[in-house]
Amino acid sequence: IMVLAAVVLTACAPKAPAPAAAAKPKGCLFIVGGGDRDEPLMRRYVELAQGYGTGRFVVFTMASGVPHEVGPELVAEFKKYGVADAAYYQLTREEALRPESVGILDGASAVWFSGGDQARQTAALLDTPLHARLLELYAEGGLIGGTSAGAAVMSEFMITGNEKRTNNEEGTWEVILADDVLHSRGFGFVRNAVIDQHFVTRRRHNRLIAVVLENPALVGVGIEESTAVLVRPDGRYEVLGEGQVIVYDARRARTARSPDGHLGGHGLTMHVLLAGDVYDPATGRVEGPSK
Repeated sequence: IMVLAAVVLTACAPKAPAPAAAAKPKGCLFIVGGGDRDEPLMRRYVELAQGYGTGRFVVFTMASGVPHEVGPELVAEFKKYGVADAAYYQLTREEALRPESVGILDGASAVWFSGGDQARQTAALLDTPLHARLLELYAEGGLIGGTSAGAAVMSEFMITGNEKRTNNEEGTWEVILADDVLHSRGFGFVRNAVIDQHFVTRRRHNRLIAVVLENPALVGVGIEESTAVLVRPDGRYEVLGEGQVIVYDARRARTARSPDGHLGGHGLTMHVLLAGDVYDPATGRVEGPSK
């Protein structure tokens, strides 16, 4: 009887409250696959920045090999589209580590990461007070954008661009092999996906397939040049621009690896998205052109 009573009491005891779901960021990500950016695409970026901050645009050029050429060009581009206050910054890691560096983002509505080498960008900013403030800015409603290398840094799993079998040189991606795609940590604005860029033009399908087969919890998002993925506050991905976005999803696939390291997958899902398509990574479904 005492055992039965204990069971009844346990069953009737109040349950601990479930942990609250993590709040979705209120801001947007504007992730461009590289190449030319036409006026409608960039005007959309500028429009998205309205309603948050003071209208100030901050450009980071640390990825670029010629930052003092790229910086003024980007500032001029934004001013052409009506941005009154825009400035670029080329910071060392020592400068980014200073607590006062976060003042760069005071009043910012939008941030832009230039193209170049994504590893240079993260080497300067990752795990600094400025990086923490960037994540807060996105959570609070700010707009974070970038192109090419500035797209790659968006995801926590960041493809660096090189291939192990070619001795860390730019890979030709002729194979789909395990432990071949070099990667490191990105800024983590996107945590449930991995971003690749210049995707169709540079035929990067093999490397993104390899990444998702080895990391099936991540959705692979390959963005073509002159094309953007807008990650909206509702978590959905809206396609903008002239080209395509390729999505690989192995979350429900059965993955395999041969003794010589070749990767396999049964039930891998692929989407080829066009401008206006909206993809929901939570469900893996394409919801059709946005209205």
